[in-house]
Amino acid sequence: MADFCTMMFLSNKNRFHGMISRDYADELLAGTEGAYLIRESQRQPGTYTLALRFGHQTLNYRLFYDGKHFVGEKRFESVHDLVTDALITLYIETKAAEYIAKMTTNPIYEHLGYTSLLKDKMVHRLSRGRTEPRRVTFQRDEKISSPLVRRSALKDTPEKQCSYEKIHNFKVHTFRGPHWCEYCANFMWGLIAQGVRCSDCGLNVHKQCSKLVPSDCQPDLRRIKKVFSCDLTTLVKAHNTTRPMVVDMCIREIELRGMKSEGLYRVSGFSEHIEDVRLAFDRDGEKADISASAYADINIIAGALKLYFRDLPIPVITFDLYSKFIQAAKLPNAESRLEAIHEGLLQLPPAHYETLRYLMAHLKRVTMFEKYNLMNAENLGIVFGPTLMQPPEQNALTTLNDMRQQKLVVQLIIEHEDVLF
Repeated sequence: MADFCTMMFLSNKNRFHGMISRDYADELLAGTEGAYLIRESQRQPGTYTLALRFGHQTLNYRLFYDGKHFVGEKRFESVHDLVTDALITLYIETKAAEYIAKMTTNPIYEHLGYTSLLKDKMVHRLSRGRTEPRRVTFQRDEKISSPLVRRSALKDTPEKQCSYEKIHNFKVHTFRGPHWCEYCANFMWGLIAQGVRCSDCGLNVHKQCSKLVPSDCQPDLRRIKKVFSCDLTTLVKAHNTTRPMVVDMCIREIELRGMKSEGLYRVSGFSEHIEDVRLAFDRDGEKADISASAYADINIIAGALKLYFRDLPIPVITFDLYSKFIQAAKLPNAESRLEAIHEGLLQLPPAHYETLRYLMAHLKRVTMFEKYNLMNAENLGIVFGPTLMQPPEQNALTTLNDMRQQKLVVQLIIEHEDVLF
């Protein structure tokens, strides 16, 4: 590795001064603002330091190379570009430190740019009707086996208003030409990686401003490249729907012609045909043809729906709530289990909640055809448990150990969906 780095630095041989001390590097650079050199560390041979003259002093930075040069997050094709960017940043942070500290105190975000353009659209979306989560209480002195008894044992209480809020998906971005932050309206400085851009809506802000931007991302369909493997909330906001169109369309097709299909959701369709359905949704969206004329085997559509849920970057039952549901399934008391599962459901993001509610109502209807399809709530729990909930650490052993609880969670939600939602 040291030889490789040495070869890399030889390409900057006019700036590479070998193994010299900090004091000698300081002497070589003295009196020339912006001058720099690269030296090999005397204390740690095989490591390299960028010595840069700024503000009448020599600044030393550990220099790394992995195909590009870097001392921090930004990576550069050449050391010269790295130094140029560093000098710009140092100058601005030194000469305008007080201004930078204040520049986020009076943001223009609420009055100009992105927010004003989307304000009317967002108000319209947030005002759309949707099924609100119900908070329910299970009476301790009632049995919960009968649907009629369950309903009589409920107390409805007011529940919080839900909206489809979405955080911005900011990624470091290099802007070509002068660019200004859409949060604070100040210049974004540097040669590369001057700020961050939301890959879902296109909002451009300083990295420090991104921490202050509200969770009001309105995804642009032009930026959403696919349907499968797309964040659930991002997809529904981009398409202005309450649920992903994949879920609605597949369930509609299954209920039209597949409810009596033996082994529904358990029997697999041909993987190549399921992949075709995925490509059709990614390519055509809601215009995808999944009718019987295109896919006669309903197991292909059922398989595509399961694949959609498996491929979500954040499962329907989210990573941060996974352990809450697993612990709920372990409770010995049946009423306590349902209470705990209900509490977990209320904490789901609204789009996840609505999608799960719709799916569970569908699966409950599937169980009504058990005489034909042989799929009861337990069987569906086995199929959908690991599909709808996955441990955040993606550990195979954890998944194996939790399979019983995953199955039970989904089974109970199906059996009591009329109570839990």
